[in-house]
Amino acid sequence: MSASHLRELQSGAEQLGIDVSPAQASQLIAYLELLQKWNKAYNLTAVRDPDEMVSRHLLDSLSVLPYTQGPRCLDVGSGGGMPGVILAIMNPQNLISVLDSNGKKTRFLTQVRVELGLENLTVINSRVEVYQPDHRYAVIVSRAFSSLADFTALTRHLGSDETRWLAMKGLYPEEELAALPVDFRVTESAQLSVPGCQGTRHLLILRRVTAADNG
Repeated sequence: MSASHLRELQSGAEQLGIDVSPAQASQLIAYLELLQKWNKAYNLTAVRDPDEMVSRHLLDSLSVLPYTQGPRCLDVGSGGGMPGVILAIMNPQNLISVLDSNGKKTRFLTQVRVELGLENLTVINSRVEVYQPDHRYAVIVSRAFSSLADFTALTRHLGSDETRWLAMKGLYPEEELAALPVDFRVTESAQLSVPGCQGTRHLLILRRVTAADNG
């Protein structure tokens, strides 16, 4: 990674209205360097060009930061750590969990946790439907993990009536919304403008519908 990547990160974060400290910027770039290094053997991401990684991984993940406030956040199907690792760097006061069923990917994430000293990051190697924590999450986020129907159905047991489910998508997923389980509804959707990303990005925020909501 070069000084130009650091400048791209700082400029992009500024455009997103997100304050990234020098220490956080250093950690974010160090994370990308680890991702690039391990990607050769572990196939963590299809994006292999370092010039694309800043926008498509760091800035894309940073774009959802304002929506992820909560004491506990779970990144489902985290893969190479997007957005979970970025959220852990940016929210040191919050407990961030990254879950993936692929052992190679969770070994990489464990290495990231150790090398970057992310004490607030928990790495979970499990299929999401069998994961049974002793708490509920305030925020459950996925980035291209699955359809909205699968995302909500597989993670329903991990949240409560207060939980916000955040689905990071490309195009607005009209067909997926039509198949959403009856006990979930979209409370907010945002079109995200990610510096350096050409494609359309959307964030959908969902909540569980309770009997009280239905009157």
